[in-house]
Amino acid sequence: MAGRAGARLAAHLGIKVDRTTLLRLVRALPEPELTNAPTVLGVDDFALRRGHVYGTVLVDVSTGKAIDVLDGREAEPLAQWLRDHPGAEVICRDRAGAYAEGAKTGAPDAIQVADRFHLWRNLGDHVEKAVARHRGCFKPELLEGEAPPADSAEGDPAATVSEPVESRLVTRTRERYAAVQDLRRQGESLSAICRILALDRKTVRRFASAATVDELLGKAVGRSNLLDSFKPYLHQRWAEGVTEAVQLTKEISAQGYPGSEQTVRRYLHPFREMLTPPPAPPVVPKVRQVTGWLLRRPDDLDDGEKRQLADIRSRCSHLDRLTEHVKAFATVMVQREGEHLDTWLSTVESDDQPELHSFAIGIRRDRDAVTAGLTLPYSSGKVEGNVNRIKAIKRQMYGRAKLDLLRKRVILA
Repeated sequence: MAGRAGARLAAHLGIKVDRTTLLRLVRALPEPELTNAPTVLGVDDFALRRGHVYGTVLVDVSTGKAIDVLDGREAEPLAQWLRDHPGAEVICRDRAGAYAEGAKTGAPDAIQVADRFHLWRNLGDHVEKAVARHRGCFKPELLEGEAPPADSAEGDPAATVSEPVESRLVTRTRERYAAVQDLRRQGESLSAICRILALDRKTVRRFASAATVDELLGKAVGRSNLLDSFKPYLHQRWAEGVTEAVQLTKEISAQGYPGSEQTVRRYLHPFREMLTPPPAPPVVPKVRQVTGWLLRRPDDLDDGEKRQLADIRSRCSHLDRLTEHVKAFATVMVQREGEHLDTWLSTVESDDQPELHSFAIGIRRDRDAVTAGLTLPYSSGKVEGNVNRIKAIKRQMYGRAKLDLLRKRVILA
């Protein structure tokens, strides 16, 4: 158990020992000798300090046991380990390019298998971007004829209540994108832009690498408003004569509203200038909701979700075809029909689906490993289980879980 827990247990057994002594004894434990790699090897990274320091765990997929822990997540340490421990015939990994390169260099004859879970999650990220780009299709009134006039929101409180013209988040995203791109055209480095705009480097890099502002707006606009699901109730209660923001906040808080009274007060303020309350805005599904409907099994959707999804598909041909592409990929993945991957890629590339084009480009780069992942029964499930166990050990040893001690705890468990 090591550390404080070990010291407490030792005291119950009549042994007085300091936690530091126990940690030193753990570090001194001999490790099992390993001459050859397992036939099926799993590789994944884990964070020692998230965003800064990482390690690599190697797992025998047949037994699910961690056999080694490496410092860093670069290609060369993995390649050297494979050269020192020959015998791996199959290497299960995620989509990381470093592990692909390391496996190819250290064990060129081994079959690399891209994990299906990571493939599906990667597809989900691209699907969410595509759904966000067509979020206007979620609202029937915007697709049946006329767009609202440009000045319809001015002087009309009802228009302000039912749908703001553009949120502060969207406006800020547009302004930041324009500022970052302008500075890049002037030849400024990322570090200089960080100083000039007082932004984090990751934010600047994301804004600088985006081809268009729409790539950034997908998630910005897709974020839900805390009040959205409670607006029909607020309109109903206002029509019934309950107009106090304090009382209404208490009522919706009992229903799960997590926001503040001030948010409710701001939303209700335009109502007080009207003779009659405005009609409740239609409940529009969020980007992540629709994305979830596309990625879940059709049988897992309830009748309301199926109806809303069918309604959206009927109004948007792009999302209709996107749904079919996702279903086709799911079929290939679940039934392990990797031989049909090229057909799926060709179909996607011939369609007007830019987000899936990006996904297809990544698949082409790693085609052999993806095909193996969609054909062979191996996966990184047991590797992910070990990563979760490492996280638990780190929390038990917070502040003391350096790589050498962590390695002992992981390998000797």
